[in-house]
Amino acid sequence: MLIETETTPNPSTLKFLAGRTVMDAGTRDFATPEEAEASPLAEALFALGDVEGVFYGRDFISVTAAPGSDWRDLKPQVLGVLLDHFAGGAPLFRMGGNGIEVAADDQEFGEDPADADIIDQIKDLIDTRVRPAVARDGGDIVYRGFSKGTVYLAMHGACSGCPSSTATLKQGIEQLLKHYVPEVTDVRAI
Repeated sequence: MLIETETTPNPSTLKFLAGRTVMDAGTRDFATPEEAEASPLAEALFALGDVEGVFYGRDFISVTAAPGSDWRDLKPQVLGVLLDHFAGGAPLFRMGGNGIEVAADDQEFGEDPADADIIDQIKDLIDTRVRPAVARDGGDIVYRGFSKGTVYLAMHGACSGCPSSTATLKQGIEQLLKHYVPEVTDVRAI
């Protein structure tokens, strides 16, 4: 089995392509070892000691190195864990956990039912134009809410903590949404 690696805009994160489907649907972000207990693979990656984030996309896994870690030392260890996992046919999640990331309750942002058409347009743009581009960089951006002209998005994987994420959010995503949905006045990461 060959696992390819790609750099991401976030220098702390590498994208690992296993040449197979990782997640059938959705994504999953593990920001702590406690969260990783739901997945034997994520737990094994955190157990390396120099990992501070694991993200599962459709056909890739992004791993974020802890501050002070050197990818020259960590990369072979991560590859070893990934190879052992996939070659052994181990499950991605423990019993009862399908791992699909669930969006936060939209009511948290006070969404107005009158904005339903606007929200549908925003979600469609994010799903068709933003998420595929972000996935190529080893991350994901998920819609979380819309209120009074502001779109709230959650950033996962390589996007979380990336030095260029603010520019991507403001100069890329915000401009795209404002262009197609004039009711959008601001975009914020939560």
